[in-house]
Amino acid sequence: MYLSTIDRPGTGDEPPAEAQGAPTDRQRRRRRLALVSGNVVALGTVSLITDVSSEMVSAVLPLYLVLGLQLSPLAYGVVDGVYTGATAVLRVVGGYLADRIRARKLMAGIGYALSAVAKLGLIAAGRSMAAIGFVIAVDRMGKGIRTAPRDALITASTPPDALGRAFGVHRTMDAVGAFLGPLVALAVLAAAGQSYDAVFVTSFCLASLAVVVLVLFVRDHRPPAPAAATAPADAAGTRPPTVTVREALALLRARPVRRLTVAAGLLGLATIGDGFVYLLLQRREELSVVWFPLLAVGTSLAYLLLAAPLGVLADRFGRLTVMIAGYVALTVTYLLLFGPVGGWPLLGLALALYGFFYAATDGILMALAGPVLPERLRATGIALVQTGQALAYLVSSVLFGLAWQTWGPAVASRVAAACVGVAVVATLVLLGTEPSLRRARVAS
Repeated sequence: MYLSTIDRPGTGDEPPAEAQGAPTDRQRRRRRLALVSGNVVALGTVSLITDVSSEMVSAVLPLYLVLGLQLSPLAYGVVDGVYTGATAVLRVVGGYLADRIRARKLMAGIGYALSAVAKLGLIAAGRSMAAIGFVIAVDRMGKGIRTAPRDALITASTPPDALGRAFGVHRTMDAVGAFLGPLVALAVLAAAGQSYDAVFVTSFCLASLAVVVLVLFVRDHRPPAPAAATAPADAAGTRPPTVTVREALALLRARPVRRLTVAAGLLGLATIGDGFVYLLLQRREELSVVWFPLLAVGTSLAYLLLAAPLGVLADRFGRLTVMIAGYVALTVTYLLLFGPVGGWPLLGLALALYGFFYAATDGILMALAGPVLPERLRATGIALVQTGQALAYLVSSVLFGLAWQTWGPAVASRVAAACVGVAVVATLVLLGTEPSLRRARVAS
């Protein structure tokens, strides 16, 4: 695995420091040849192991709640919304603290550790919906705390013109974990006599391993200290000022950041949860519950095959273009759920398009955000964008559950498809007219 020039020590043939304001042709060629930095690979490994852990649980959770505990679509929508959006505000807290104390690795580690501990809580929760909801909220608190610092570390470890590629490689490794998670869950259930407790314990052990990998192999990239003229001096010389809440809130005054946050919220509002999609496919095709976890495997397979190539295409032809293509694929997926196609062709096409959607949007959105955010506030800015999307997702899950219960799944799916179309048009208006977000790549 090659390392990008941002992580390699000087070789002696670079131009003098004063001439390094603009990269030379040789440096540009090196950056193109480099795949991603070692730090991105380490973070991808952490995400891979963590996703095996989390997908072991999430692959069986919809069936357990809807078929096992007999939750209504609305009640499941509330739980699904909590799973992703209820602790969204902690994304901002995690990002802000990471920037303030200049320790992004530490904040990411706290988030990963919190999610690991939550896996054991599922054993104690039993069939109590209140306890299950609390444990799920704790798990999502961990995700909320770690996501922005982790993505800020990826951004800091990558040249600006290779961000799509770096996030694509990271999301590919993440998708490998999502692909393996349901398979591991099926294997554990088969070996343990369909014991969900065995799945939860195995999930905890894997999540703990991910924390160990983070501690040992991920390097922190501290934001560069600003001019120290306003900083109080200490015994060692100077001390840079810490990030303030006023600075963090001021990010939204920048038009690119504000537009990106609004667009992310609109797109999140039009997106329904994975569990709903898989439940609709299971009911439409009357799939055995034994095969249900494999629906997530199909999506993850498409995701891991497409994430890195789409990241490269986004750097070359435009990140916004690729992201919009992903939401078009999502629209088609929703329409297919109750369309004319059925059987295995439906399952294959729907899961492939759903995986394409994730590959074209997840990391690409962060690649869009990174270059327009100041370095010392990058984790906070990424968290703002993610929080807007997650809060909207919470509302979306509840509304879709209500629509399913009121109008039926077919009408609810078509309404969801129409909402995605409206959100795409609004996103093109918001971001397509902003030069800093429309550019295919950012000059390094």
